Amino acid sequence: MNPVPLINHPCTLCCRPTSMWCSRCQSAWYCTPEHLQSDWPRHRKECVPAAHAQNYNIIATPPPAEQQLIMVSAILFSPEEERPRIITVKCRPSQVPSQGMCPQPLVSGHFADGQAESIVLTQGLNGEPLRFPLHLWYSPTALSRCAPINRAIYHITSGAAAKAWCGTVVVLKFNGSRRQGYSDAGSNDLPALSAYFLAYK
Repeated sequence: MNPVPLINHPCTLCCRPTSMWCSRCQSAWYCTPEHLQSDWPRHRKECVPAAHAQNYNIIATPPPAEQQLIMVSAILFSPEEERPRIITVKCRPSQVPSQGMCPQPLVSGHFADGQAESIVLTQGLNGEPLRFPLHLWYSPTALSRCAPINRAIYHITSGAAAKAWCGTVVVLKFNGSRRQGYSDAGSNDLPALSAYFLAYK
């Protein structure tokens, strides 16, 4: 049994005597969890984990802020389905948001082998530039695996495409021409996609 030490150190924030410390480094003292929380932006820069944490008189250090996944609507062209449908895709935010990097869509689960490549569609009907470019994800191995022809793409092109698409296609919509993020894709994006699939050779 470990005896509880009767230690009185000044709270890092208000100097009130306390016997509680940061559980991570055990070298910063706080009288309340709220004081640790409010001092954490400063303290985290100097907070080095202690070798052996004790289980008494500690205040749990707040975990580093995890970036929340971004959810956007995308269009799924499934080989087995007659029509495209709207799905929700999770995107991992850029590690350095200030650099304007686009979030990373987590789409590999929609592809049989987990492999996905992408192309960006910047022109719509009659070659007009798209204000919101479309990001198409597809399986690069679908043709070599003799994957089934994509019935949803076959349907929206009325079977008139010069080359039949195989495998799954997932389409996300950029939120602008600078491509720094995504907005929700929807049925109003189908004409541009249909024109692309018809022209693809």
